[in-house]
Order: sequence, then C-alpha cells, then structure tokens
Amino acid sequence: MKIQSAKVIVTCPGRNFVTLKIETDQGVYGIGDATLNGRELSVASYLEDHVIPSLIGMDPRRIEDIWQYLYRGAYWRRGPVTMRAIAAVDMALWDIKAKMAGMPLYQLLGGRSRDGVMVYGHANGGDIAETVEAVGFYVDMGYKAIRAQTGVPGIKDAYGVGRGKLYYEPADASLPSVTGWDTRKALNHVPKLFEELRKTFGFDYHLLHDGHHRYTPQEAANLGKMLEPYQLFWLEDCTPAENQEAFKLVRQHTVTPLAVGEIFNTIWDCKDLIQNQLIDYIRATVLGAGGLTHLRRIADFASLYQVRTGCHGATDLSPVTMGCALHFDTWVPNFGIQEYMRHTAETDAVFPHDYRFEAGLMYCGEAPGHGVDIDEALAARYPYKPAYLPVARLEDGTMWNW
Repeated sequence: MKIQSAKVIVTCPGRNFVTLKIETDQGVYGIGDATLNGRELSVASYLEDHVIPSLIGMDPRRIEDIWQYLYRGAYWRRGPVTMRAIAAVDMALWDIKAKMAGMPLYQLLGGRSRDGVMVYGHANGGDIAETVEAVGFYVDMGYKAIRAQTGVPGIKDAYGVGRGKLYYEPADASLPSVTGWDTRKALNHVPKLFEELRKTFGFDYHLLHDGHHRYTPQEAANLGKMLEPYQLFWLEDCTPAENQEAFKLVRQHTVTPLAVGEIFNTIWDCKDLIQNQLIDYIRATVLGAGGLTHLRRIADFASLYQVRTGCHGATDLSPVTMGCALHFDTWVPNFGIQEYMRHTAETDAVFPHDYRFEAGLMYCGEAPGHGVDIDEALAARYPYKPAYLPVARLEDGTMWNW
C-alpha cells in the first residue's frame, strides 16, 4: 500500500477550517484537521509545499515512522504550524488504518475504557443573571459539567462572553478587534458569579472557569483561593504557562484544581507541569499536539502522576478533531473530561459524522475509522474568509494576554 495523492481543502462554513485528505493506491482515504485559528493559510501552505510532496509513495500503515519523519525531519520543529500539519497527517493515517482493519479507531488504540465521555458546554452572559440563566439552559439539555463566564462591569468585551447560547466564534473580524481587561475588577466579580451559581444549582453539577492566561501567578492564586468554597471542577489557564514554574506559586496557595494546555504543541511544553504535579488536567489536543500518536505519549506520561486529560474542544477545531478526540477519550485510561462547543449546522453538513451527545455524555460511533468525512462539493461553496482572534489591552492601553 502506498500514498498515491493528498490535497488540502480550505473551507469556511461559518469559520475557517483546513482539512488534509490522503488517498492510497488501494482506494482507501483518510482525512485530518490542520486548522490554526487566524493562520489557516500558513498551515495549508506548509502542507502543500513541504509535507505532501514527501508523503507520496510512502506506506500509510507506517504511522509511527511517518510521524518521526515529519517531526525529526523538520529541523525548525515544535511550532504550531509544524505540529498541526503533522497532526493532520497523523489523523488521516489512523483513519486509513482503522478503515483497513474494519474497526472504529478506539479499537486500534486499545479498546474502550468507558461507555461514554463526559463533556462540558459553555454558558455565558453579559452579567451574572444572564450567566445563571445560561447555565440553567445547559442543565436542561442534560449537561453534567458547564463552564461559566460572565461580563465584568467596566471591562469592554470580557473574555468568553459570546453572541448566542450554543454557537459563538471569537475570531470575529478581518483584523484583530480590541477588547479590554482589568484584573482587579475581574477578581472582585468572578467569585460572585460562582456564589450565585451554587446558590441556584447546588453542588451536584460540575462548574468550570477559564482565566484565559489573564492573571499573574499571585493573582491566579488569589482567584483560586477565593473560588475554593464553590468547589470548581477546574480553573483553566489561570496564568501564562511559558514559564512552567509559575504554577508552583499558584499550587502553594490554592487547592482549586488547575487545568492548562490547549496551546501546547508537544510533551516538552507540559513535562515540568506534569512531573511536578503542578496541574490536575492536561488540555493538549489531538490537533495542537501533533496527532493521536503524540497525544497518547502525553497522556501516558500524565497518568504516572495522576494527571487526567481534559482536551480542548472549541470550534477552532473541526469535527474531524472532535471525532478523533472522542475515540481517544473513549480509550484513554486517565480521562477527565472533554470540552464540547457545538459547531453550526453548516459546519456539521460539511463534515458529516457519527458521534452524538446524550444526557451529558458524548459517544463516538462504530463506523470504521474516526467516523468523520468531508463533503467536498459543499465545502467548495464556503470560500476562505480572513478572520482573526481579538487582542486585549488594559485601561491605560498596555497590551495584555488575550
């Protein structure tokens, strides 16, 4: 068996996605996700100019060898463009191998560790009352875990407050829009949200919150301490993780569980965090961390230190990544939770899939492969549109972490 051809498909059914399709000389094909929010064309170009020419003629069954070839063979490695390109190839090759075996992907990974995958949804509002209402909406849909974000008085376009109950896309303009931030205002306001949520819904539901890299380690520790009475499932991205030792200060001062990793590219980004038990959940993704082949290594390493998975699952990942993630979640022994932001109906039509949501859990399908395909004719009806994530500035105009 040989790789006969491969092509990149860029489509925008509400937001931009980059998909790699690999075809073999035996008529079996697989698809992978290569989306990088705001830099989609960079990954597409890297795939077309550097990766695809190298793949032609290779044996698609040699997944590990091809992964090593693309990783070790890229002298300038570990960046987000390179790792997403590798991830797209890796997803497509696992898809092909599972189809050849006539098995759903999770079977090739080692079989089921659980029947369903607990997921969390995104509830948000312009103020606390709206967020409480939004959490109730997700409770009524059957969710057992819900991330809660609220607008903060005095902060322009606070992070996580979208437009709509189920669907929102933060990459909202052809050039980055400017949002605001004030840490003191957020620290004064966020605990009030969770106090109200626990008063309203009690402690039977898992509640999560995303700091989105906005706080210094000391400020993050302060927030974690203030949130302890409300028993969060986790506090996510409480401080930037470029300096992994920063989490030591947070860990020393709060027992609120910590999660990080959605922007990580390799195991080296989280090695110290995991082995020093500075986090409770690792949020690296199939797409961001170089595919299933590498994410399995991260998960296995994390299991040694009782760190569980909590993969990022926002709409900047296509249904292809979600399908792969659910197969991974179904297998991985140290599973924690899976983020699940719903795609629009247009996106779901372009990427038909067999996974489903029921009573707070997601279930991957039983079709051979990862269970997600692409309707190329429909995809062609949604051309690429430039879209960027926002930036954040403090009240005095200083650039801050978005």
